[in-house]
Amino acid sequence: MNVEAEIRDLKRRVSEIEGSFGFLTQQVKSMHRDLLAFQTKTEQRFDQVDGKIDQVDRGVRGLRADMPKIVSGAMREVLGKPRKR
Repeated sequence: MNVEAEIRDLKRRVSEIEGSFGFLTQQVKSMHRDLLAFQTKTEQRFDQVDGKIDQVDRGVRGLRADMPKIVSGAMREVLGKPRKR
């Protein structure tokens, strides 16, 4: 094989590798954008769940504070005793 033919063959092979690399680079860029979008959606969903948990916690704390009044009122009603003031 002569030098010119080897150079042409090497240029062809390098061009094929560059084409494959360019294709893979575009695929990775696209996947990276998709992952960033997925991350954003996931964070939003977790924020929503976290907000709902906070609401439940506030409700449970409120119920814990109100429970003695609720129970004593029910007991008075059942026993027929008037409420103390």
